[in-house]
Amino acid sequence: MMVFVFSIGMLKHYMPKREILLVLAVAFLIGSIGGAFFLQPIYVELPGMASTFEKTMPNNEETLYLDLSSSVDTDALRNDVSSMDGFKSFNETSISIPMWHFNEMEHDYFEEIVGNIDSHYKNYTVTEDRINIELADNYTASEALKTFSDWFKLVYGETLSYAQIHAVLVVDSTHLDDFEQVLLNKGIVASNVEGPVQNTENITNSTMLSNLEFTLVCGGVGVVVALIGIYMDSVVPAYRRFRKSMRTKRKR
Repeated sequence: MMVFVFSIGMLKHYMPKREILLVLAVAFLIGSIGGAFFLQPIYVELPGMASTFEKTMPNNEETLYLDLSSSVDTDALRNDVSSMDGFKSFNETSISIPMWHFNEMEHDYFEEIVGNIDSHYKNYTVTEDRINIELADNYTASEALKTFSDWFKLVYGETLSYAQIHAVLVVDSTHLDDFEQVLLNKGIVASNVEGPVQNTENITNSTMLSNLEFTLVCGGVGVVVALIGIYMDSVVPAYRRFRKSMRTKRKR
């Protein structure tokens, strides 16, 4: 497409001067179309291509933060991922229990009582409609949910309908894609990923042009190519004269 634009520019002698603006407009249009439909699909893949190098580096680790439904069998999930190459660790860090909208008295009550339900609750926070509980080391979310659910049923006579489990999976960067695929097969997508691979992707994304900016730049390239074609017959003789003058100076 740029060869076509260049060729149009070289037809300057066969068109009125006012038509040059039309040539530049056509060159911009062709460059924009080429960028949008041919180069942009490659351009958007640059972050993934940039992170490929990090995936091959030994000892690099990626941390995947998982938000799991309480219906997920975390023991089975742990067994599945721990048997894979590149597994480092899997820890259930906390649980989040949605509640009704607390009034001030109910909020104060839960803030006071939650810590007494289970000694393995490392820490907890109570918001206006949710209770977040951090788990002690080597204590599972299922155990924490059972103690809270038993207490809740004893006091309120009802069972909990839903809770969310927060877990952290650490894997070798070279096997990140394998773990993400296994999780996806189970309907799980990491809420956040941290590590060299993700950092490289984030840095690359932050330096990339938007789709519109990239298209405009490609249009500008088309204009530049057209200008080169338009003035090629002037540039070549000037270059030859320059070379001739340089040879003359050397002889002197």
